[in-house]
Amino acid sequence: MAGRKRRAAGDRPASVKTSASSRLSRRTRAARSTQSDAGQRDASQIYRDMLVEANVRPTLSPNPEEPPAKRKRPGERRNKAPQDVTLSTGESSRSVPTDIHMREVEDESEEDVEFEDVALPIATVQTIYRDSDEEEEEEDESDGAVFEDVDFSAHASTVATVQDTAQDLVLDLSTKTRDTLAKSTDRRKPINNIEKGRRIEVHKTHLLCLLAHVAQRNRWCDDAQVQDTLRPLLSQKMIKLLNPPSQLHQFGRANSLKEGLNLTNSMFKAKFRITERGIRRALWAETEEHLQNYALPTDSEGALEKSDFRKAAESLSGSRDVGAQLYCALLRAAGVSARLVCSLQPLSFGSAGPYMATDKKGKQKLSAEHRYGQLFKPDASTEVSHDLTGPGAARRRLGHPNAAAFRLPEAVSGPSHQEAPTPKKIRESRYPVYWVEILDEGHQKWQPTDPLVTESYWKPQKLEPPAVDRENCMMYVVGFEDDGTAKDVTRRYAKAYNAKTRRMRIESVMSDGQRWWRRALRAYSRGYRSDLDQIEANELTAMEAREPMPRNIADFKDHPIYALERHLRRHEVLVPDASPSGTVGAGSKAPLEKVYRRADVRVARSREKWYRLGREVRPDEIPVKFLIQPSKLHEDLFDDEAPELGEGETNGTPIYMVDQTEIYKAPPVVDGKVPKNRYGNLDLYVPSMVPEGGVYIADDFGAQAAFTLGIDYAPALTGFQFSGRKGTAVLRGVVVAAEYEEAMMAVIDGIKDQEFEMERERRCRQVLRMWRLFLMNLRIRERIWAGVDSEEEADEGLDRQAVEADTPRDEMSESESSDEVAGGGFEIDDDYAGGFVLD
Repeated sequence: MAGRKRRAAGDRPASVKTSASSRLSRRTRAARSTQSDAGQRDASQIYRDMLVEANVRPTLSPNPEEPPAKRKRPGERRNKAPQDVTLSTGESSRSVPTDIHMREVEDESEEDVEFEDVALPIATVQTIYRDSDEEEEEEDESDGAVFEDVDFSAHASTVATVQDTAQDLVLDLSTKTRDTLAKSTDRRKPINNIEKGRRIEVHKTHLLCLLAHVAQRNRWCDDAQVQDTLRPLLSQKMIKLLNPPSQLHQFGRANSLKEGLNLTNSMFKAKFRITERGIRRALWAETEEHLQNYALPTDSEGALEKSDFRKAAESLSGSRDVGAQLYCALLRAAGVSARLVCSLQPLSFGSAGPYMATDKKGKQKLSAEHRYGQLFKPDASTEVSHDLTGPGAARRRLGHPNAAAFRLPEAVSGPSHQEAPTPKKIRESRYPVYWVEILDEGHQKWQPTDPLVTESYWKPQKLEPPAVDRENCMMYVVGFEDDGTAKDVTRRYAKAYNAKTRRMRIESVMSDGQRWWRRALRAYSRGYRSDLDQIEANELTAMEAREPMPRNIADFKDHPIYALERHLRRHEVLVPDASPSGTVGAGSKAPLEKVYRRADVRVARSREKWYRLGREVRPDEIPVKFLIQPSKLHEDLFDDEAPELGEGETNGTPIYMVDQTEIYKAPPVVDGKVPKNRYGNLDLYVPSMVPEGGVYIADDFGAQAAFTLGIDYAPALTGFQFSGRKGTAVLRGVVVAAEYEEAMMAVIDGIKDQEFEMERERRCRQVLRMWRLFLMNLRIRERIWAGVDSEEEADEGLDRQAVEADTPRDEMSESESSDEVAGGGFEIDDDYAGGFVLD
């Protein structure tokens, strides 16, 4: 038997022997690997479990060097899976056939999908991308970064020193040198759009608060008690000169008013004492740390009430701002038409202005006298015990040996006259913040007077502070009359209103800044314009027109009258026949530049931009300018090979002026068919783009009404909503033939009525549902408390209120939610409905 068994085994085919031997060898290797990996079985099993949990499937290719199998095309179906697949784990081998089966089921389900018709066709979503010229135009308008001039004097002096000592070059890279160089050059980072917008809002808010403050002080100047207190200061001669008779001619009346002002100013200057510091320019802090320990100076004017203002009128003391207000009340008490004028000092919206000074303790330089006095100051340790300043020291210096023992008779001294304390000097700007304007009735003009600071009258040019003044800056000058009317009179005092002052006002940073400022002053207007107001408006306009041409190139930027070609934006050009109005140079050796009128500057746009404005460029028009595309960041900056342009191509986007365009006319509506673009819409950016024979229905139910009537319509594309550079079309309303307008409006009214009825029914169902719930709760409560006395029920209610008062709100909400889920604290039984047994 053993021989036959061996022969039977020997008679087996070679393939069977090979498979048997391979199985034996695999078992042997498996046994060896099991013995060798006995110490790592736990770690490998954990790793396999982690792979299974992460749904990591092994590669189906048996040979890792073979390329991966190609993806299935959309039209193909996978009929069979590969047979020879070797997997590393048993779990993965069991998941592969299931995954393949799921894919086959998904492929079969994709082929069996059925689509149904939609009641209302949805318009194709249309998107566009912004052009570079539009981005540059918005960047120019937003003017995100504000740069300021940098003083290079420190660098220039350093370079000059190095050039002088070129033969003995010494490099000093110590920390002290770097700190000194950094301190000498004050560089500040430009503010971004977000910070600039925040500063503009702060500027406007501060401006409104200052207007309200000056209006309040102006009302105090009309106080009868204040005027009665100040009226005795005026003599009869002053009152007579301040109110000249109407029989005099213009020169006589003006001369009499000047003489009265001269006497009144001298008297008020002599009697009023400045004891406090008034309003000064508001400055930004560089960092938030500078504001933590900030405190107003001790000599600053505090918040005043009306009673304090009356006390200041009695004592004739206070800040110079209060002095100007009292002087205005004094002139009004004399019967003179006087304005209280204030130069508002709001926070600026730019970064080029001065910042709040930091408190640098221990680094302040002492004066020469103070340092000299410290050299000879004796120490406390070296002081002599005896008094060197007494009378004995004087007798000892006589030289007689018994002179020190002699006693002089004590003389009785008279009453000592104590010297009055010297008032502390208050350092302020040399230019006023408050002053007064009086009406010269002979010439119908308002003239300024300032008795405390500049001691001048009839001289408006002496009231504007220079640009280097840190405590005073003239931006908005507002005058308040006795009836509370406010008037902007900045152009009367600013020497360069258009070149310098206007750039610090709200009109220069906002497109509607002038309109906003007029609305702010509208609260202080009388509602109509008198003849005097019209005369003053003509005077201020003439003063603005007489302003000379700027002599500094920086002042030409955004100037409302003049313009330089270097300051034109990318989308601005000069008209072909523009003639220069003058020339200006950057220096003595710099070439002269031509100065043009701002009226000769035109805005040019591309064809797409004009199309969105309802205009199209006429054929055969030559572009006035080409906007060069900005270089991309990913391009090689060191690449010398420029892109080659084909024949007839240009580098940039052509732009055209408005004179080269005409109004766009859309194709007309023929036989009720509305023209559409390739997206199935109709461009309707402006009302003039409505096609001839069509009508625009600006209603959200327009498409539904047209679809109900079965007429041809086109959704109106009214604009694009941009998110970055990508813009999505905004569709509102439809365009239909003009003969269907009445039918469309009738159907739209019916649809709106139907929507209203549906909404009413929905609300009614909701109300009925709430009433049903309320009645069910009442029935449950009646069933629970059936047969219980009213006293016990009242006691139970009091206990429940006490528990609710002690229970926090969070726990009460959790308990209420659990009661709602669990059926109000009772077990829910299917045999009951609302507390009653079902039949």
